[in-house]
Formats: sequence, C-alpha cells, structure tokens
Amino acid sequence: MQNFEYHAPTEFVFGKDAELKAGEMLKKHGASKVLIHISNGQSVIKSGLLKRVEETLASHDINYIILAGAQPNPVDTKVYEGIDICKKEGVDFILAVGGGSVIDSAKAIAHGACYDGDFWDFWEGKIPTACLKVGVVLTIPAAGSEASNSAVITKTTGGVNLKRGLGSEFNYPAFALINPEINYTLPAYQTACGIVDMMAHVLERYFTPTKNVEITDRLCEAILLTIIEKGPIAIKDPTNYDARANLSWAGTVAHNNSCGVGRVGDWASHVMEHELSALYDVAHGAGLAVMFPAWMKYVYETDIDRFVKFATRVWHIADNGNKKEMALKGIAAFENFLISIGMPINFQQLGAKKEDIPTMVDMLRTNKGESIGGFKKLNMDDAKKIYELAAM
Repeated sequence: MQNFEYHAPTEFVFGKDAELKAGEMLKKHGASKVLIHISNGQSVIKSGLLKRVEETLASHDINYIILAGAQPNPVDTKVYEGIDICKKEGVDFILAVGGGSVIDSAKAIAHGACYDGDFWDFWEGKIPTACLKVGVVLTIPAAGSEASNSAVITKTTGGVNLKRGLGSEFNYPAFALINPEINYTLPAYQTACGIVDMMAHVLERYFTPTKNVEITDRLCEAILLTIIEKGPIAIKDPTNYDARANLSWAGTVAHNNSCGVGRVGDWASHVMEHELSALYDVAHGAGLAVMFPAWMKYVYETDIDRFVKFATRVWHIADNGNKKEMALKGIAAFENFLISIGMPINFQQLGAKKEDIPTMVDMLRTNKGESIGGFKKLNMDDAKKIYELAAM
C-alpha cells in the first residue's frame, strides 16, 4: 500500500426528507443569494422536489435564482450562462438539484464566478485559487459527484467537441442531501445507467498495479456486491426503499475515493468512454457498459491473478485452477449482469459506429496525449484495439 493523504470535507444528510434541510444547510454555510441549478426542470417540478427546496429556502430568508437547462454530458454554453448570472446578481452559493451532470455544471459555474478569465482555463490545466461553494440535493445515484473532487464538462464553443475532467479540492461540495425516495420515479434505464456508473468508479480503483491493498480491495468488493444485489431489485421494484437507500450510498462511497486511497487507479475505460459520449451524446453509464468489458478483455493478462480475484470474490465463481478460464468467466459474468439490467455491451447496441474509431482515437490523443491507464499503460494503438473490441 502506498502512502496517502485523504480529505473528504462534504457533509451528508441522508434519508427521508433530507431535501427539507436545504435552507438550514445553506444558512449554516453562510449563503445569502443562491443559484439553484437544475436540468430541464420537468422532473423536479412534476415531483414537487423543486417546490419543497424553494419553500425551505424561503423559510430561512434565502434569496435565490433558478437556472434550468443543464443537460446530460454538460456543456460549456450553460456554464457561461450561469457564470454571467452569478456575477450580475451577486450570487454567493450554488445549489445543484439533480444528478452528476447538474452537479458538474454547478461546479464549473462556481469556478467561473470567481474568475475574470475563461473558466475553461482550469480544464486546460490552470490551477484554481477561488471558487463559490456548492451544495447538492441529489436526484440520481450514479456519478458520485456529490462526494468527489471531479467535474466533467464538454467544450462546444468554437466548433470543438472536447470532454474533459477537472480534479480540484474546490470541487468537493460543502454538503449533499440524499433522500433515496426521490429516486422512486427514475426510469429503469436511468437506474441501470447509474448502476454501471458507480460500478465503474469502483472498478477503476479495483484494477490496480499496487500490491498489498487488501483493505481497499475488500471495500471495493463490498460495494460491488451490494450494487449487484440491490440494483436489480430497484429496477424491478422502484419504490423499494431498502434497495434505493443502499444504491444511493453505494454511489457516494464509490467515488469519494475511500476505496481508492493507497493505490494507483486505472481510468482508461473512463477516458475512452468520454470520447464516445462526446461524439454520440450517450449516457455515461451506457458508454461505460460498452467500454469496460472491452478493456478487461484486452488487459486481463497484465495481472491475471487480480482478474481471478474479481471472478471468485465478486461473482462467486468456483476456482478451477485455470487462471485464464477463471479471468474470462469473471468478465463474462460482468457482461451478463450488464445485459440483465438492460445495458448495451457493444457499439451496435449503443448506436456508435466502427468507422468513427479513428475520430475517437484522435479526440482521445488531443485530450490525454499518447498514454492512458494505470493498471496497464496503453498507447493510442492499444486504445484503437479496445474500441475495436467494443465494436464487435
């Protein structure tokens, strides 16, 4: 295990009616004028969630402005709109009411609101020095952005299509309110995409070259086993509180890095998927369902023992002593699980095209250079071959 420093400053309020704490939490963190950021607004309005949030802000004498329109795979144009509102209206706190896309968009707005230049400078490598605080009312467990230091934005201004992430201490939300009951109305497909997203966050850490990390191996396995058990229940019975509650917290701990400390992560599948969702605007979880098994099939011989561990501990496959067979059985079990919850596992099912692979590789090179991955170092030729496996 490697040396590490771990900082997880977000305060969580979890359980039924957690969203009713919004005003109290905002007051606690010194908010006086808040930008409430949502997606297209229909689901949070129809469910009454936005009204409940507005009422709790009003009861604490907190002024607010609503900015709707954050989209899946959030884009810079909405971020610029939010920054402009914050600066003109004197906003001092941002409340994201939504899932990972809304939260990431809110984080980007928070950076730009405290900066005189283009917020994209930070996604190009400039180090942030100031940022508005962000709070979260979570509507879908998936991205884990309510607990992470990352934010992913797609730049479309200027005719480009660059999807990039920023890791920064400023990206940790001040607080997150998580009520699993809010997830009752999620469509089965969105629930399934969230399941894959949180599994992928664990797997990016689980497949590591770092040795002797049994404690975090076991944490990873526990989260995966919970998701595998509770995910299908939530899809079949959307109002099962026990299943929703376990998934809600699994999504959070999957990406707050508690299962990633002391070890090197991989993240090749994520950055390759970013090019898929940037090009086709597909759900991140669906793209990961296609890319992760393809990556596994390409790299499993790098550390076959870890893949055997994945097969035996996560999928309960009896060890027959044949390491290659065991590794492939574990990958197949993962794929079968993805199929069982209605996820695509290849380009055709996702709506992607094999002939676009050169474009994706070029985009990947622009965003990440010539090398990706921590479990196995991959070059752009490797990435091309993995995309080709995903296209099969």
